[in-house]
Amino acid sequence: MGQGQQEKVATSLAGAVSEEISASLAPVDAELERRYPGDPGTRQPVHTVYVPGDVFAADTVRSWGDRALDALEKHAPDAASFAAVLGLTEELAEPVHARVRAKLEREPIEDLRVDFEDGYGNRPDAEEDEAAARAARLIAEAYEEGTAAPYMGIRMKCMEAPVRARGIRTLDVFLTGLIEAGGLPAGLVLTLPKVTYPEQVTAMVRLLEAFEKAHGLEPGRIGFEIQIETSQSILAADGTATVARMIQAAEGRATGLHYGTFDYSACLGVSAAHQASDHPAADHAKAVMQVAAAGTGVRVSDGSTNVLPVGPTEKVHAAWRLHYGLTRRALARAYYQGWDMHPGHIPTRYAAVFAFYREGFEQAAARLSRYANRTGGDVMDEPATAKALSGYLLRGLDCGALDIAEVARLAGLTRADLESFATPRRGDLTASA
Repeated sequence: MGQGQQEKVATSLAGAVSEEISASLAPVDAELERRYPGDPGTRQPVHTVYVPGDVFAADTVRSWGDRALDALEKHAPDAASFAAVLGLTEELAEPVHARVRAKLEREPIEDLRVDFEDGYGNRPDAEEDEAAARAARLIAEAYEEGTAAPYMGIRMKCMEAPVRARGIRTLDVFLTGLIEAGGLPAGLVLTLPKVTYPEQVTAMVRLLEAFEKAHGLEPGRIGFEIQIETSQSILAADGTATVARMIQAAEGRATGLHYGTFDYSACLGVSAAHQASDHPAADHAKAVMQVAAAGTGVRVSDGSTNVLPVGPTEKVHAAWRLHYGLTRRALARAYYQGWDMHPGHIPTRYAAVFAFYREGFEQAAARLSRYANRTGGDVMDEPATAKALSGYLLRGLDCGALDIAEVARLAGLTRADLESFATPRRGDLTASA
């Protein structure tokens, strides 16, 4: 065949065959779109801070930032000393230290949950009513004044019989307070703890539906996180993965799955000395959560450490190294969020997150640039990898680890470009796989 001569194309199947197959798979196509819509493309906070309902105050966010800065000043006042504690490279030491300080001054908490569960305990009804109303007022005022964390809300008591009515009432008081103060803030997040059966998730859905109807809100306006703290939430009595059924029971309202380190460990009989987020039991639970949530738009969050960075400098440094290591371990396993229980954890949370994104962003930007421009390189990337690369860069930008100018300089891409790669249409991912 001569050069430039057109190749003869022949087929054997009638067009009706393809049409019939497409028709037969239409329900599957619809099911895929419904169950696996993909990541929502919104910012995911790097942590969640829990503050008991009776402790939460108007200055809590700023107070945590100031206490974290004080700890940094006292125990690692410069880049070299901070890097020595955490094992940061010389190249990362200065930018990480500078960005941690700036973050603590500008936005010390990304996600705050006023706790009415374990951290609050059982109180007289009138006392909890007042605390819930007060939380609503303070959060509404914080958003109005521009002093709020990007995400804020409450953790209510669970749906188990002894505390169910109390939890429902606290949620009602809190949400009603927000409505009366001007409406639900965009950053509102609710956490439902100790979920064991999908029916408890369904009950939360019905509760939120009733509230939305009572106030004329758009159906589905209020979402919630599901806290995984019991063995039954991972594996049901019939051997199925309960957590997957919980996501479906949420009817699109689930925003996250949060691992509860200590309740889950205790449920499995792990002794107190070994209850940690890197225990094999924790790894198994989070792996099941991660697989169940993949593609659904529900994010997974790691738990916390109860080793607090308090006391003499030597003890603080040891706690910092532990927290830094656990956070880096979680990030490598794609758990991009965790819990922080003390202001002293904030410096190492951000140090770990910033180091994670800064040490890899040049390579990620270069690979994404080659992919976008269809140029060669030593790695052949596909749409799914481009999605992961752009997601990595976007998370680094959102938390403050990276600046758009430096990413644009290396990748030649705008934020809009990154977002288009991070949330491709389903067909874009499968066409060249």
